[in-house]
Amino acid sequence: MDAIVYTSNSGFTKEYAEMMSQKIDLPVFSLTEAESALKSGAEILYFGWLMAGSVKGYSHACQKYKVRAVCVVGMGKSGSQMEDVKKHNHLPEGLPLFTLQGGFNLNRLHGIYKFMMNTMTKTVGKKLSAKQDKTPDEEDMLDLMLHGGDRVSLENLTPVLNWYQSV
Repeated sequence: MDAIVYTSNSGFTKEYAEMMSQKIDLPVFSLTEAESALKSGAEILYFGWLMAGSVKGYSHACQKYKVRAVCVVGMGKSGSQMEDVKKHNHLPEGLPLFTLQGGFNLNRLHGIYKFMMNTMTKTVGKKLSAKQDKTPDEEDMLDLMLHGGDRVSLENLTPVLNWYQSV
């Protein structure tokens, strides 16, 4: 493995990529930085953020590098949404996939994503608030939407570290 490459909008994905870099002693680059730092075909561990089912930057990373595993950072609990992410992004069979809970901070979002998430928070948050029997995951999601928060943790990264050590 040559490097860790990431795409981040609000910083949570970058936090995970840097945390992973410290643990396994691989260089870490944003996808933009990787353009000049890595050769085409380099083997990478890719970290991307989840937006409406799409792993941001993944398609671009696949065109230039050999992606050996994908770590997707979103608002949902770590380990959730695996099948949806695989299907929506047409991930190859056998490509290791990890979903990691990041966080939510409307003020750290940029451009259209800030507008979209503000709208989503109002509509989905209102529906979720009205729901009677919320699951613990739904309670956590509602808390993130209403109050923001950071769920980045080494514990969430453990399955990725275990996978890396096994290959």
